[in-house]
Amino acid sequence: MRRVQLSVAPTALALAAAFALGGCASNNEDRTANWSPNRIYSEARDESSSGAYDKAVPLFEKLEGRAAGTPLAQQAQLEKAYAQYKSGEQAQALATLDRFVRLHPASPALDYALYMKGLVNFNDNLGLFSAISRQDLSERDQKAAKDSFESFRELTTRFPDSRYTPDARQRMTYIVNSLAQYEVHVARYYYSRGAYVAAINRAQLAISEYRDVPALEEALYILYRSYDSLGMTQLRDDTRRVIDTNYPRSAYIANGFKGKSDPWWKLW
Repeated sequence: MRRVQLSVAPTALALAAAFALGGCASNNEDRTANWSPNRIYSEARDESSSGAYDKAVPLFEKLEGRAAGTPLAQQAQLEKAYAQYKSGEQAQALATLDRFVRLHPASPALDYALYMKGLVNFNDNLGLFSAISRQDLSERDQKAAKDSFESFRELTTRFPDSRYTPDARQRMTYIVNSLAQYEVHVARYYYSRGAYVAAINRAQLAISEYRDVPALEEALYILYRSYDSLGMTQLRDDTRRVIDTNYPRSAYIANGFKGKSDPWWKLW
């Protein structure tokens, strides 16, 4: 039987494997191995400033390890959270901020961490500038809004003189308005489908839970129309008197649900 020579193939395979391993080693090489913490921080800031947040995050992570136990490590953690937030990694940003709050409860930057927690949830889910979809916060999931409010509330309560508190208070007002509008949005949905009792219950919830918010005018109008549809004339007339007293020029009474063409959140 003829013996086939196989010596060339294994040699070629061995060389290929060697090159492949060499390539992996070079790709995994840590270019920051000999860098000082200050240089890592400088490079990370440069990447973040240029908008390369995906490159800044791993550098800030390196710095957290290299400068562990120092104020620079705390700074790196906060700036990493910001970079994660700007790169669209909201869940990671919140995890980073939660860890910072847990590990550094006495940090002078705690007010900023709380502000960032509120901001991440606010911009991630509230849709303040959703010009394309025209979908405002009241039509979206409310959990993030409530989480955002709680972070801002903690900030304003614990740090009333913080530089971030005035903006946080404005956003809290916006969130309260949006939560009320959410209830009205659901009430309108029920009304449009003829579920008048459900519409009444939801509108009443908005009226009882919130005060001095733009959504209450529409909530009263939904009550008025729902009572009318159910033939509950006494309650209908009582509600109309409340509308006339509080909103003497109500656009809803004049034009129905098309009374207000602009989203309420444009006033914020």
